[in-house]
Amino acid sequence: MFNVFCSIKDFNPLKILFLTYQGDVAGSTNSIAYLAKGLAEKGHLIYIGIRKESLLWDLLEGSKVQRIPMTFKGKFDFENWCQIKDAVQEHGIQLINPQSSHDRYTSIFSKWRYGLNVKIIHTRRQMPKSFGGPLQLLLYNKYTDGIVAVGEQVKEGLVKVGMKAKNIEVIYNGTPTEKYNQVDPLRVTALKEKYQLKETDFVLGCVSRIKNQIQIIKALDLLKEPITVIFCGIEPTEEMRSIMNHYKVTHKIHFEAHVDSPEILNYYKLFDANILASTMEGLSQALLESMALEVPVTATAYAGNLDLIQDGENGLLFTDGDIPKIAENIRELKQNDALRERLKTNGQQTALVTFNIENTISNYEEYFLGFAQ
Repeated sequence: MFNVFCSIKDFNPLKILFLTYQGDVAGSTNSIAYLAKGLAEKGHLIYIGIRKESLLWDLLEGSKVQRIPMTFKGKFDFENWCQIKDAVQEHGIQLINPQSSHDRYTSIFSKWRYGLNVKIIHTRRQMPKSFGGPLQLLLYNKYTDGIVAVGEQVKEGLVKVGMKAKNIEVIYNGTPTEKYNQVDPLRVTALKEKYQLKETDFVLGCVSRIKNQIQIIKALDLLKEPITVIFCGIEPTEEMRSIMNHYKVTHKIHFEAHVDSPEILNYYKLFDANILASTMEGLSQALLESMALEVPVTATAYAGNLDLIQDGENGLLFTDGDIPKIAENIRELKQNDALRERLKTNGQQTALVTFNIENTISNYEEYFLGFAQ
């Protein structure tokens, strides 16, 4: 009893300011919300600077996270520099954790301009698209106290463009188990009726904003049997329409440009498999959600997908641009019952145990505490 009392009495909560100019429909938005709320639930004082009109603002409604409206109009948004300074001084912030490009710059410039006594730790949730130049390297290597990469592949990508490996800590994204209690059987039934799905239909899902879905569209032309495909997060492009108009087999293809959370969880219950064609993932929430709901996955063998998927064990991989391999993976998922069952079982274990959000929150907490001592 004495030890428990002492541990509570001696607990010193961290005072952390998260920043992101994004916070709209994307897997990273949910990841930031899970992390901020999780740390707040553990007793830390969590603040987040975001646009008031963003989805993330709404996701944090009613939570213990304190929201601060900010502008984020660019790297040299002087108003935002002042907003960050005010938040740090008013709330006694110890750590700033920027999540996206503009705020990585404005946090550093604000610290310089106002002489703020605060540590800055960036989080990188996607593969670096290009070399940011001497200014970026200077800011990241010299004026950033640490960088969190959401996967080993993201860390390797950062090192390749000139970031110092010793400054980068890998902390994987995670998914909360309780989230999946939000699946609504009545909505699932309604969606099945909407798309006129039969028990014998094979339904392939794709949950992603626009990435490399054109590869999936091309691969469908190599299938000899019709399937149903539901794309959530995009509208068809002219190139996609042109390819689909010349299919040799008539597939049923649906596009849902926007699906709110948690409604997207009901869509996974329609899918016999889920596919992600992307070379920019840090660690995909869509793949984690699929695995957690026992939907077999296939994805590009690139970036964070390699951290998440062991080919043939908990998912299937394909090389970027390998259209015949994509078609082969879809056929395997459709025809091989034993494979599908193995991927379901192992995938759920991966999502709910290995990549559980509690691991992510604890790892961030331990890492942040090292800077606050």
